[in-house]
Amino acid sequence: MISIIKKFTDSTNFSNALKVTVSAVIPVLLFTYLGNYSIGFTIALGAFFTYPSDIPSNLKHKVNGILVTSLIVSGVNLLINLVHPYQWIFYPLFALLIFTLSMLSVYGQRANMVSFSALLSISLTFAHIQTGWEMVIHSGLLLAGGIFYLLISLIFFYIRPHRYVELQIAECIQLTSKYLKLRGDLWKINSDRKEITKKQLLLQVKLNAIHENIREILIRNRTNSGSSNQNRKMLILFITLVEIMELAMSTSFDHNKLHQKFDNHPNVLQTYQNLAYRLSKCLKELSKSIQDRTKYISKHNLINDLHEFEMAISEYEIGIGKIRASEGVFMLTTMLHYAEKQVEKIKTLERAYTSTVELNDFKERDKDLEKFIKPLYYPLSTFLENLSFSSTVFRHALRLTITILIGFIIGQFLPFQNVYWILLTIAVIMRQEYGLTKQRTYQRIFGTLLGGLIAFGILSIVHDKNIIGSLAIIAMLFGFSFTPTNYKIGATFVTIYVVFIYGILTPNIHEVIQFRILDTLVGATLAFLANYFLWPSWEFLNIPIHLEKSIKANRNYIEQISIFYNEKGIVSTSYRLARKQAFIEIGNLMASFQRMLQEPKSKQNKLPQVYKLTVLNHALLSSEASLGTYIQSHKTTEASEAFNVVVNQVIKNLDYTITLLSNTSLEPKEESNNEEFNTRFTELKKIRERELKSRNNINDEAFQQKMQEAQLVIEQLIWLINLSENIMKTTQILIQTKNESH
Repeated sequence: MISIIKKFTDSTNFSNALKVTVSAVIPVLLFTYLGNYSIGFTIALGAFFTYPSDIPSNLKHKVNGILVTSLIVSGVNLLINLVHPYQWIFYPLFALLIFTLSMLSVYGQRANMVSFSALLSISLTFAHIQTGWEMVIHSGLLLAGGIFYLLISLIFFYIRPHRYVELQIAECIQLTSKYLKLRGDLWKINSDRKEITKKQLLLQVKLNAIHENIREILIRNRTNSGSSNQNRKMLILFITLVEIMELAMSTSFDHNKLHQKFDNHPNVLQTYQNLAYRLSKCLKELSKSIQDRTKYISKHNLINDLHEFEMAISEYEIGIGKIRASEGVFMLTTMLHYAEKQVEKIKTLERAYTSTVELNDFKERDKDLEKFIKPLYYPLSTFLENLSFSSTVFRHALRLTITILIGFIIGQFLPFQNVYWILLTIAVIMRQEYGLTKQRTYQRIFGTLLGGLIAFGILSIVHDKNIIGSLAIIAMLFGFSFTPTNYKIGATFVTIYVVFIYGILTPNIHEVIQFRILDTLVGATLAFLANYFLWPSWEFLNIPIHLEKSIKANRNYIEQISIFYNEKGIVSTSYRLARKQAFIEIGNLMASFQRMLQEPKSKQNKLPQVYKLTVLNHALLSSEASLGTYIQSHKTTEASEAFNVVVNQVIKNLDYTITLLSNTSLEPKEESNNEEFNTRFTELKKIRERELKSRNNINDEAFQQKMQEAQLVIEQLIWLINLSENIMKTTQILIQTKNESH
């Protein structure tokens, strides 16, 4: 229990919640003591509005982001107060403001959070419309609150400047550990491999997101602040974690075949499964050490585990005879080689964490890292290009603007006490995706009802304002801590906090709770209905875009692998960028498919084909990564003509599929004649063997190594051509059924 509490209080979410709580509580306490509670409360609001924009980044972007948010928050508040008396100008400007602020999301995550902060500020402006100099003072106090929050945030940053990255790395290691654990589960007899694969896909989506986050922080910090030992340490940990995931994805085994092969020799697979679990446990322990900032001491001797597996292979070979065991030994040796590489990577992680990392430790793995992050710039052209119904952001901005206007009009003309709470609920709940909006609607209503009941119960017993105030601070802290990870619990605590504040300020708390629940229900209902009926962003409309991007990324990756296999040498930046993009896009495709599953059944158009294409693209990436990893880690021969012919055919298949997705009126491709490729596959081993035997001074061991290369490369080529053709055919079916439905 103590360790759970320690983990919670050391988390990034708790730290962020503590920042905003401290920034809000100090002004309220100080100015209440000085006899002017309203000034303190307004400053606290400024801090609260600014807080969402404080996303992880380097110091320069953090400061600039918070300052810009503070200015926008105070500026929109002043503007609304100025024009509110003039209805003929207020409504057009109000709509324009909401739409423009919502459109800022086209510029990425930070801009999205700035937009959210400004919408919160606009919503709460209607709690009390200011007049005369009061509106200027009020706006100034909001700005002061934002600057005060920046000061508190900087203090937290300088106290623990590297803590966020450490926690992100620890979480990344933990997720990687879970992924390797799932790979170990696949070796259980009668394991549900389909369910395990689904879990792996979900984990990959999470890992892709956290990889992008860490990459952004570490590389941008390195670019702007140089390379400190701590930054180098975190960077080598991160690069190695990415390599572990790529190695895991690139090495897949035919578990059905292996189980059939070794059913009568269970000790071999059991020994390997134990080794797989040990790999996962080592990562889990390392993650815990980084999180707790404790000295890491490995509890497992992975070298001994490898030796045990080698012994198990030898026993198997001796048990049934060398000739009969040859195929099985080859399969087991492939598994051993994979495990050896993972052990090497894990040892690199352990060394990086427990000792000082020098620049030469990177061995050019950190070359051109700046190219792996998106440049930060905000051209007006990006905004203008998105002003069309083809843009998801544009449709969401229009939807949100209309919904907030409807909510405002309902609040104005019907007897609602707090119109601002309807607007606030809409701004908080409404998201671009239907599934997330639906989920947040239910969670918000649940949290409001439960929080209202709990707060009402406590206020019925406790009447001391000091105790209620202390409980409000605790509720605020927990509310902000849980909101990012568990919105239902977060909404519950936020409701408790709001009701407690009203409990201090007004005696008629029963009416406050009733109106808060009613306002929340109205706002949540409007948000839900708008996302369903007003230009909804159904995921089946976005799936072709994600499919095209994923296939294009896979196509570029296999092209770079082919170039590297032909030219040899050092792995180029172009190769690494293509590999990174392929992993990102398959993650985006899987995330899109998951969102589709959250939508109504009637909107899950062509779900079987979409699922099949998602799995096929994932398999294609795994096969490409397998081929790429092999040719990087082995000294390979010159590429044969057959290799280039087959790879070129894979690229042609993928190019046609991309064209098909971008031009749905294209005529389906006729069944191609694969006789040439069948001949190639049949003769490829003979060609390779003839090429190799024609070389002078080649010994038997070297010959066997080259033939192993031929065997592995040929297997991947066959798999790649089959996958690319399957992707092409399934896409044709998807497009045909889509056209027929129209």
